[in-house]
Amino acid sequence: MATKIKNEVLFRAYIVCGVVCLIAVAIFGKVSYISLVEGKKWRALSENQYIQQVEIEADRGNILANDGGLLATSLPFFDIGFDPNSDALTDKVFFENVDSLAHCIATYVDNRQTVGAYRDYLVDMRKAGKQRYILIKKNASFDQKQFISKFPIFKHGQFKGGFIAKPKFKRDRPFGILAQRTVGYIRDSIKVGLEGRFDKILAGETGAQLMFNAPGDVWIPVNDLAEIEPKIGDDILTTIDVNIQDISNDALYKGMLKFQADWGVAIVMEVETGAIRGISNLGKTRNGDIWETYNHAIGTSIEPGSTFKIASMMSLLEDGLVQLSDTIDLEQGQADFYEETLQDASFHNLDSTTVQRAFEISSNVGMAKLVQKHYGRTEKGGKFIENLKKFHLNYPTGIEIDGEIAPYIKEAYSVEDDWSGTTLPWMSIGYEISMTPLQLLTFYNAIANDGQLMKPYLVEEVQQYGEKIKRFPPTVIKRKIAKPSTIKTAQFLLKQVVENGTASSQKSDLYSFAGKTGTAQINYKKLKNTRSVGGYQSSFAGYFPAENPKYSVIVVVSNPKGEYYGSRVALPIFKEITDNIFATKAIVHEAVNTKPKPVLARRNLPDRNVGKKDDLQKVLAGLKLPYETQTKSEFAAIIATKTDSLKIRRRTIDKKTVPNVEGMGLRDALYLLENRGLRVKVKGHGKVQLQSIKPGTKARGQNIKITLG
Repeated sequence: MATKIKNEVLFRAYIVCGVVCLIAVAIFGKVSYISLVEGKKWRALSENQYIQQVEIEADRGNILANDGGLLATSLPFFDIGFDPNSDALTDKVFFENVDSLAHCIATYVDNRQTVGAYRDYLVDMRKAGKQRYILIKKNASFDQKQFISKFPIFKHGQFKGGFIAKPKFKRDRPFGILAQRTVGYIRDSIKVGLEGRFDKILAGETGAQLMFNAPGDVWIPVNDLAEIEPKIGDDILTTIDVNIQDISNDALYKGMLKFQADWGVAIVMEVETGAIRGISNLGKTRNGDIWETYNHAIGTSIEPGSTFKIASMMSLLEDGLVQLSDTIDLEQGQADFYEETLQDASFHNLDSTTVQRAFEISSNVGMAKLVQKHYGRTEKGGKFIENLKKFHLNYPTGIEIDGEIAPYIKEAYSVEDDWSGTTLPWMSIGYEISMTPLQLLTFYNAIANDGQLMKPYLVEEVQQYGEKIKRFPPTVIKRKIAKPSTIKTAQFLLKQVVENGTASSQKSDLYSFAGKTGTAQINYKKLKNTRSVGGYQSSFAGYFPAENPKYSVIVVVSNPKGEYYGSRVALPIFKEITDNIFATKAIVHEAVNTKPKPVLARRNLPDRNVGKKDDLQKVLAGLKLPYETQTKSEFAAIIATKTDSLKIRRRTIDKKTVPNVEGMGLRDALYLLENRGLRVKVKGHGKVQLQSIKPGTKARGQNIKITLG
């Protein structure tokens, strides 16, 4: 019985042993297969986890102002590291210099640890033999990187000294807030402004370098040189004039601060070309600061209000429906259109007046009645819309920044557009339509440009290493948006607004400008028996100088507190911008040599000037003043005759008597008086007006006093 049990146990043990042996053989076979057959594959895969070609970021191109100044540039920064176990770093170099290295790091880079603690840390990492990357400093500047690279051990380079400098680039804007939203940025997948629109040009081409992955998921270059060198991005030269941009931004900022507005826009465009010389967008942040929070100039569509009245007037003029001298009844500033009542913005107590005067005072009633009278009939209503389209008011500008909102103009009698009996009168004064500030300015710029519509643009050139490789010239969208007579009358009306109308409070004695004020209600709602208004929008659009326009300017201020009329909020900002441009830009001044030389009046000609004849002749020749010489003597006098001519006549000088020096300069007077032995005392500046001794008196070495003035 015992033997039977023993045999059964041994049998089971043999079975278990056999199974174990089979498993062992299978495992050995698999290991051999992997090692011998698939070994190359798996070794390559393992190696690829630690050694790869890693992309190297290219230096991004610059965004330049029109004078070459930097609006945005890439500054190099470096993450500085140390490989204490670099293959070429010998024990001799390491241990002879580790004390000095620890001192330099603790003293100049990171003082969170003592010199001794840093030394012990570096030695421990060296002895451990595993650590391949120790972070020394993040975001070091180029100068800091150069300084650290000269530390002991580090000065031997990457392989012999374990010094690792990983470059990266940070975008910097030297002018800060100026044109910030226009210049834009790239953040993750968000692309804004010129940075976003011209990303492919600015970005360049990435390079590639073989790197290995050190512990801590840090990629370290295997070689000093890149396998594929990155290609630096190209630069873009913008139309922005830093001086005008600063002027616009400063004026808008002060206006925003004064009126505590929600947001504001100021744009300056060059009339002849459409180049944008300044574009400022300011808004309130959540904590109440004023900053460039959004590009309202192209991304916010607004009801323009009274600044749109010039378009309505041009439609009437284009169709020959009105003359400026025509009479219109303003009904003292209040009129009914169907069941709606329209009022003028300010009380004027006028009944009948001319069309010109109604425009100058920005009468809502006057403009609405004119448009309703001539276009209100069914067969005529579409003509008004056609004219607005003819003026190109229904098209976006095509500016080189993403996010422009298309203008909105209703189609005549469209149910989808909610056309009603009050649509025409309300459209005529800038409601029930919308457009961006830039789109409205483009229209005003065309008026200033004698009807030629220019495409607004922000980029003039693409440059590579300072050389132009592509140019973006000014673009004419439409040669004439209206008849020449219509444009001339529109220019006259806009100038009269400044001379005699709602903008007259800001007219200047130094230069002329033309434009239109605007005050529009925003967030308004029609209630059962009343109307709710959520705020106002103040604007002024115009150009200067009025006779020979160089710049067109628009200012829009949304929801100002206290004052809200365009003439009191937006117009002063416009005026501050144009004042400062006038003071700093020669282009707005008429050249002094463009007109014929004026004939000098006798009182403006030199008269009774006395001195050496040769000197007098030289001065008159230099001033290109015609003269006739009537003496051969050494000294002479200039005499202005009753006409506009000059004569050089004799001044008799006796050698033994006190000479007549009145009218002479000090040099000639001293020469004559002291040569006759006189002791001269001088008072004042200029020419001799008086002398204390009468001319002709015998000279005996007296004291003489001469008074200059």
